[in-house]
Amino acid sequence: QVQLVESGGGSVQAGGSLRLSCASSGYTRWMGWFRQAPGKELEGVAAIHSGGSITYYGDSVKGRFIISRDNNKNTLYLQMNSLKPEDAAMYYCAATSAGSVAASIRPTDFGSWGQGTQVTVSS
Repeated sequence: QVQLVESGGGSVQAGGSLRLSCASSGYTRWMGWFRQAPGKELEGVAAIHSGGSITYYGDSVKGRFIISRDNNKNTLYLQMNSLKPEDAAMYYCAATSAGSVAASIRPTDFGSWGQGTQVTVSS
């Protein structure tokens, strides 16, 4: 298990951009982002393999968000563009050393979790 710390959350206007970062205490084969808004279920946002060549995205963020990682820094990123009010949520970083994860980005595939960083979007 690794320790994860998210940063970069904040308030942004609709249509704007924000970049989240997740610092990990060590290397893991897969990393991902999840989010949860009040009254809604935890939602898989994106996941990325160690090499960066395999990425999965939730349908609601495809074409707008980009997941990336810097393995030398043990850091995960989420570039969020064209933000919408419905993107407002607590965003969580997650990681696993498993060899594969579901393309549907399931929380149960990930064993390490950060504390979350809040993102708000105003119209």
